[in-house]
Amino acid sequence: MATESMAKPLSHRWIGGRGAADRLVLALACAGQFMVILDASVVNVALPSIQRDLGFSATGLAWVVNGYLLAFAGLMLSGGRAGDLFGQRRMLTAGLFVFSGASLVGGLATGAGVLVAARVAQGAGAAFLAPATLAVVNTRFPAGPARARALGAWSAAGGAGGMAGAVAGGALTGALSWRWIFLINVPIGVVLIAVAMVALSGTTVDRLARLDPIGAVTGTAGASALVFGVVRSGAYGWSSARVLGIIGAGVLLLAVFLVVEGRFATRPLMPLRLFGIRAVAAGNGMLLLFGGIPIAMWYFTSLLLQNVLGFGALRSGLGQTPASVAFVVVARWAAGLLPRVGARVLVAAGGGCFLAGFGWLARAGSGSGYLAAVFGPTLLVAVGLGLTFPTLMAVATADAPAEDAGIAGGLANTSSQIGGAVALAVLVTVAGSESAGSGAPAALAAGYDLVFLVAAGIGVVLAAAGLFLPQRPRG
Repeated sequence: MATESMAKPLSHRWIGGRGAADRLVLALACAGQFMVILDASVVNVALPSIQRDLGFSATGLAWVVNGYLLAFAGLMLSGGRAGDLFGQRRMLTAGLFVFSGASLVGGLATGAGVLVAARVAQGAGAAFLAPATLAVVNTRFPAGPARARALGAWSAAGGAGGMAGAVAGGALTGALSWRWIFLINVPIGVVLIAVAMVALSGTTVDRLARLDPIGAVTGTAGASALVFGVVRSGAYGWSSARVLGIIGAGVLLLAVFLVVEGRFATRPLMPLRLFGIRAVAAGNGMLLLFGGIPIAMWYFTSLLLQNVLGFGALRSGLGQTPASVAFVVVARWAAGLLPRVGARVLVAAGGGCFLAGFGWLARAGSGSGYLAAVFGPTLLVAVGLGLTFPTLMAVATADAPAEDAGIAGGLANTSSQIGGAVALAVLVTVAGSESAGSGAPAALAAGYDLVFLVAAGIGVVLAAAGLFLPQRPRG
């Protein structure tokens, strides 16, 4: 098995010793995670402009978003394992290179097909980059408060990236062009590659190992088919034979993947022994469930602001900024608390915030004002997100062996992404069933209210499930 050595890296001498080197590594990991998550949402505001300029059909336009999501979720396990086998520096820099190159192609695209292909390539780069950033944090920083603080910063960076998407997309599209939401990644990627070459200069790989090809194919195809089927449910409905067939194929492929990994693979892509670690199994299970919380918060609150309260896209993004700041602050603080108070307390507190915040949001109507109906409850939910997300990521990865840090990070990210995709499809169906297809603000508000009540219920379930978490993971 390939391993990385952090002994005597040259960067310690170049940038001022171990402490400065660690801060640079953490900044690199946070910047990479921020960029990956930002690009999952930054295109949403720009979609109308993209459709006009490149001649997308209504159905084809969805692939600007779905292409990224499918490649990101589908390849995450392979990306995480590749980091363990070939070295985190190699995978981090390779992911940055592919991501930045695809961003350049997307920004210069002259046709719909080129942009969709670029988005798929972006998602592939992100699938190798995101697990590497998490693995670097888990291997660079020793178990205990130092790793908890680093993981809190990493979690906050990812959350901030997701929430900044609407504001950044609106600002760049309005001031310059939609092309700059892609082109801005190019100089940033070049800088991060240079930083990675310096900050991770002391990492080495003992030897190259082979990736499990059958596991990579079945795992990637299964995860992609599952997410694709869930995504298509919005267009065809959950009872559609097409949707059920795609989801069934995904489940079957994932079952084959588990059989191959457990019985036949000599170097499995995802060692099933990881699920024998209580923290890994419980953390990933809760991340699947947790996926509905940020979807209900950011996606449906944005719809509430625009479709019910009459905000524009940019103003809606700005309206969510206070909650974004609250999340970043609380995530950093909660990660430092984890070694002292334990996972169960933080998840229980987060669940209480979800219950109170979403219950408050569910009272918003077409005549509600921003301060009374949105500002207060979104702050409460953001506090809950800050308490819960870094805690679950720490639980899901902290007790994994160092040689499996990459795949543990890939698995946790995959659980979060699949949970979010399933939650989005389900909650869109819930909202549509309540509004009965009406576009009137009052009818839409009723649909969103039901979504928020469902999210409040998820918060209660999370708090109860948190009782099964190990109180204090190693990290």
